[in-house]
Amino acid sequence: MNTPLLNDKAVLLIGASTGIGREAARVFAEEGARLVLAARSADALEEIADDLRSDGHEVHLVVGDVTSPADVALMVDETVSRYGRLDGAFNNAGIGQLGLLHEVSEEDFDRVMEVNVKGMWLCLREELRVMRVQGFGSIVTTSSVGGYKGNTGLGAYQATKHAVIGLTRSAAHDNGGLGIRVNSVAPGPTRSAMIDAMLADDPHAMDRRLATMPLHKIGTGVEVANAAAWLLSDRSSHTTGVVLPVEGGMTA
Repeated sequence: MNTPLLNDKAVLLIGASTGIGREAARVFAEEGARLVLAARSADALEEIADDLRSDGHEVHLVVGDVTSPADVALMVDETVSRYGRLDGAFNNAGIGQLGLLHEVSEEDFDRVMEVNVKGMWLCLREELRVMRVQGFGSIVTTSSVGGYKGNTGLGAYQATKHAVIGLTRSAAHDNGGLGIRVNSVAPGPTRSAMIDAMLADDPHAMDRRLATMPLHKIGTGVEVANAAAWLLSDRSSHTTGVVLPVEGGMTA
């Protein structure tokens, strides 16, 4: 058998309580990672951890908010305290924002920017603080197909994902010489609360979108998590600054 992708790697998974992050916790654990899971919801994290521990996986938890510098520092420091190093991090925390750009309220615009952009920057800053001393590490961010194309009704959200791609590529350039890789997964339509909200407003919206995609299906969190696991692993050792589409050929 092949060695698991993340065998014995100390991995911090931020945004682990729902959606892609929840699926990634299972995928990473089964690929051999020693995990620290972080999110705002203690109850959701405990549920995931209990499930993984019952199968013999090593999991620790940190409750915190990516918009809090102190919380993000704690997530990183807890991983190093537990395992002595930070081999990898999956920065997956984020929120959606539906609405035409001219109709988005200032409050909603500020909130999605705070979580998706400032929160991502804080995660990168704290992870790189450790990895630059270590001289190694791999970071994966969650961007979106909306980070390199437009769509109606998602303007504020898509602006944040363009920013995530910029942060990712800048971090790759800044830190590659130190042996640190920074990449991004860019999901297309993936089963999530945001997709469910879109379908509630327009049940046929997804059918129209899927009709233009070669694979003609909505993606799953497991499919995105598998791509992230590969990017975190040593098998992608010569890959950095990449935005990997996981979107069923949506942009083909």
